[in-house]
Amino acid sequence: MTAITTQPRLVAFDLDDTLAASKSPLSPAMAQRLLALLDVVPVCIISGGQFGQFSTQVVERLADASPAALERLHLMPTCGTQYFRFADGAWTKVYAQDLSDDEKTRALTAVEQEAKRLGYWEEQTWGAILEDRGSQITFSALGQQAPVDAKAAWDPTGEKKSALRAAVQELLPDLEVRSGGSTSVDITRRGIDKAYGIGRLSELTGIRLTEMLFIGDRLDPDGNDYPVLAMGVPTLAVSGWEHTIEVLDELIPRLAAATAG
Repeated sequence: MTAITTQPRLVAFDLDDTLAASKSPLSPAMAQRLLALLDVVPVCIISGGQFGQFSTQVVERLADASPAALERLHLMPTCGTQYFRFADGAWTKVYAQDLSDDEKTRALTAVEQEAKRLGYWEEQTWGAILEDRGSQITFSALGQQAPVDAKAAWDPTGEKKSALRAAVQELLPDLEVRSGGSTSVDITRRGIDKAYGIGRLSELTGIRLTEMLFIGDRLDPDGNDYPVLAMGVPTLAVSGWEHTIEVLDELIPRLAAATAG
């Protein structure tokens, strides 16, 4: 069991490989625990997918949530470059740091060029390799719908993503290029990453960074969760969604007791 030493006022999560298997819906067990957590503290989910992916993976799995519970859920797609809240019975976009047409064109061109040069442009894919998410351009080596086992086998050490990220960053010095999920590289405006999203969340909620707890699977220096750790938010690294279940089974009763007290 991982020791948790903080008493957070808000708990934030990465999505893929933290709350669910990559691009997969929450398990019933995870959905149950998220609902229990929402009963005691606000929850934020911040990840590289677009809002439609959040809807499929998370929102549809929380069908039993009350409107009051959903109002305590903060959704930050595309690594925090977008922010959605539930109000008046619907999910509403609070902000979006969209890329310009020129930025999108240069990003798409650069990542395709470098992926082909490095030999990472695969012939067997499942769905789109390149995706315009408005505020983020995403390269997924095996396509958006690739099976979890195929994605896990493509770059187990992270070397391919790191090489591609570095090569694309050289061509796009005015933009931010980051390793994303298990097979993806994400491109956003410079300085707009998960740290930006969590910082905006702090401003908008009045909850200080030190009063949050962030849980993610990519807190290593090359991971897309690392900017949150670097900005001083208390963090906890997990090895997968099953590990997160164990963490929540420890955390939820403690927070519930503190709330009751």
